[in-house]
Amino acid sequence: MSLTSPVISLGQKSYSVINIIILVGLFIGLIAVAGAVTNLLRSRVLRITNVSRGVQDLIAVVINYSLIFIGTVVLLQIWGLDISSLAIIASVLGVAIGFGVQGVAKELVSGLTITFERFIQVGDFVKIGEFMGTVERLNARSTHIRTLDDILVIVPNSRLLDTEVVNWSHRNSTSRLVLPVRVAYGSNMDIVCSALLEAAKYNSDVLKKPAPKVWLKGYGEDFLDFQLLVWISKPRRQFQIKSDLYFQIDENLRLHEIRVPFPQRSLHVRSGSLPLEISPQLENSLSELSASLAAWLKSQSSLDSRNGSTNSSSKNQNPD
Repeated sequence: MSLTSPVISLGQKSYSVINIIILVGLFIGLIAVAGAVTNLLRSRVLRITNVSRGVQDLIAVVINYSLIFIGTVVLLQIWGLDISSLAIIASVLGVAIGFGVQGVAKELVSGLTITFERFIQVGDFVKIGEFMGTVERLNARSTHIRTLDDILVIVPNSRLLDTEVVNWSHRNSTSRLVLPVRVAYGSNMDIVCSALLEAAKYNSDVLKKPAPKVWLKGYGEDFLDFQLLVWISKPRRQFQIKSDLYFQIDENLRLHEIRVPFPQRSLHVRSGSLPLEISPQLENSLSELSASLAAWLKSQSSLDSRNGSTNSSSKNQNPD
């Protein structure tokens, strides 16, 4: 009787605990069916099309939420609930929930903005604050980023709108790397340029177009400041590419006997006398201290000489 007796009355109808449990079960089933339809659409239909992965995820998210919303309205109508009778309760609950889930609502709105503007898509290589990695998933509240250390970082969507985001893959995956190289004064500049370009030429990750360039940035204190500019299409591997280039550059410079300078400092010491003024009282005290010390040293010297003569005489009186 406790399960079948009415506990909630909405309009002219009353609902028992069993009715509520059945309604919740149907709603969970609706979410499961919407998810299954979305996954089937993503794996069978959208994969055949030539659209990018970001557009596929956008279409899947819109279809998923649309199915849940339409299914909920149809389910309530079939169940016999009058939607208009729930307007007052929904408004009160909406105000109460709104204050409690401001942060969640902010993340949801940020997620929708990111999804429709598409300045960040799945597969992009980005840098958000101190995190750098590949975007693996865009959710309604957060974005999943796989870092270079193979660690999954979950970033709130609002942070993508509040802070600066560096996206190396947006519209064009080609990016430029700048490698500073310093050589000693007196080095042949033509040979230096040839050595740097040769290092970039034989690296398979460096693009041929645009071609690598060498710039002379300026004159330093004890070095010539060069820059090697190369373009790559795999920004995720930029650190490995830099390392390979530097290894090859070092080998080329050693081959041509081009020296890489190290910081040097010269210290010049000038001899001279410093003017020093001493008060008469301090000068007298130092003179007395010096005289006392000289007398003490003299007395110690005479005492040591007497002890030495005594020991020698005693040895002569008692031979072995």
